[in-house]
Amino acid sequence: MKKALVRTDFNFPGQKSVYHGKVRDVYNINDEVLVMVATDRISAFDVVLPEGIPYKGQMLNQIAAKFLDATTDICPNWKMASPDPMVTVGVQCEGYPVEMIVRGYLCGSAWRAYKSGVREICGIQLPEGMRENQRFPEPIITPTTKAAIGAHDEDISKEEILKQGLVSAEEYAVIEKYTMELFKRGTEIAAQRGLILVDTKYEFGHRDGKIYLIDEIHTPDSSRYFYSEGYEDRFAKGEPQKQLSKEFVREWLMDNGFQGKEGQQVPEMTPAIVDGISNRYIELFEHITGETFVKGDTDNLAARIEKNVTDYLKNK
Repeated sequence: MKKALVRTDFNFPGQKSVYHGKVRDVYNINDEVLVMVATDRISAFDVVLPEGIPYKGQMLNQIAAKFLDATTDICPNWKMASPDPMVTVGVQCEGYPVEMIVRGYLCGSAWRAYKSGVREICGIQLPEGMRENQRFPEPIITPTTKAAIGAHDEDISKEEILKQGLVSAEEYAVIEKYTMELFKRGTEIAAQRGLILVDTKYEFGHRDGKIYLIDEIHTPDSSRYFYSEGYEDRFAKGEPQKQLSKEFVREWLMDNGFQGKEGQQVPEMTPAIVDGISNRYIELFEHITGETFVKGDTDNLAARIEKNVTDYLKNK
């Protein structure tokens, strides 16, 4: 039977603390190295859903590792090794309190805001007369604050980031440059797979005066992809785009009356629903990477991870 890893409680050599995020559990090793475990938890509307999705953590970790390796010529990143299919070990950085969201197309939350009459997002003026899923003339950066636990991320403009001193002007210029170059690379790789990288988010941190790309990159949890084939035809007809992203989970929740608002109940996640989401993630993995997904052994995930990470840390 497929099992999902929804919580971890490891005690690695040199461990000083652990942070349990919505999806990832991050272990601090001697204030120098982070062990990031991609669990099988799934979140939507800033809510962690009650059921884990088998293989999701492995897929996200392996996609992120692949894209981190494919962008080292653009900027330094935090990854040192991936000693387990669900784990990345890397340099501990102090994260900037903003997320850099890049949008190549008008869709998702930006479209919902636009449809309601909003014409400015994060200080950027949007033209009149745009339609859902329309390409922007040039990609735009719409940052958000990095919210505290339990809080929602909030849109913020570049001007406000600098005014509040969240990031210095010099550092922001570097992060902005990295963001656009990473999105360009992600767009090129997606095109080779018959996909369009619609939007994504990047996080950055710094250590010893150096700026690093941190966390995940170009995964279906942090990005939205459309299929290139049929995009123009669907757009011309005003039809929904065929997409590869976590949006299908959000749409299922919305169809069942849940948007993370107070008083709303998460709909029942039956085994069929869970299996369906897992299979969609496998589809995402294979399309995004161009590789066949090889399922890891799920019999005792925690023991496997503990052994692999401990062996790596001892031999590092």
